[in-house]
Amino acid sequence: MTPTGAGRFAPSPSADLHIGNLRTAVLAWLFARSTGRRFLMRVDDLDDRTHTDIAMRQLDDLAAIGLTWDEPAEWQTKHPKRYDDVVASLAGRRLLYECYCSRKDIQQAPRAPHAPQGAYPGTCRDLTDAERDSRRRETGRPPALRLRTDATVYTIHDVLHGDYTGTVDDFVVRRGDGVAAYNLAVVVDDAAQGVDQVVRGDDLLASSPRQAYLANLLGHLEPVYAHVALVLNEEGARLAKRDGAVTLAEIGMPRALEQIAGSLGYAATTLDGMLEEFDPAKLPQQPWIYSPDHK
Repeated sequence: MTPTGAGRFAPSPSADLHIGNLRTAVLAWLFARSTGRRFLMRVDDLDDRTHTDIAMRQLDDLAAIGLTWDEPAEWQTKHPKRYDDVVASLAGRRLLYECYCSRKDIQQAPRAPHAPQGAYPGTCRDLTDAERDSRRRETGRPPALRLRTDATVYTIHDVLHGDYTGTVDDFVVRRGDGVAAYNLAVVVDDAAQGVDQVVRGDDLLASSPRQAYLANLLGHLEPVYAHVALVLNEEGARLAKRDGAVTLAEIGMPRALEQIAGSLGYAATTLDGMLEEFDPAKLPQQPWIYSPDHK
């Protein structure tokens, strides 16, 4: 039991939550409550595609299915200094460098044999001052800042997946528009909030080694990770509006919670009842294929 630690759910308010998001939120709550942790809510709204009205609907939906959190929801956009201070600290340690590459540049850049797909090839890592000035003039845009890493892979331990080794490249910590990048913000926020348990969809498992590497670099303990199986449509793709009734407003209560409980194999259809049955070792390992007609 870790009563001083915390779990969290951190939706990005770019669209209303669907049944898969709600299921992951329920699992994050179950993991936290079953281990004596606080449960926190954070609105990951640094992306310019997010909207305050959507965030409020998300919080309302999470409360409507019975989730409780122990502190007021925190909004990332309220804490720019938190990220700026960490960026300044990394810069002071000479661990950052300017990058002028577009996504197209990265995709088309030559890379070393066996380099992981999508890993940054290091194009701007060792530019001279003159080369940097030239790139700045050519692109006409402010640079992103990348972390100068000294590893290519990093291993984390996940409650559901065991040891997982993933790529650690020179990832972006601050975007060209001056806003903190996701991989930095999530690590800094979790440390600031005392989050030591991260439960989220297993589509984010591959990003965890980068985040754990950064946490270690900043002197923070790595959180306990649990990446849960996703919810997919009948074609095996991510849920979307075209799949019919997928949001809480469309499904309704208590049916949505009943569906979530059934997908996890629980007889109980309340959060407290699910908490009594909760056992991480018995969680489904395969995606839940969702149909609007699901009973």
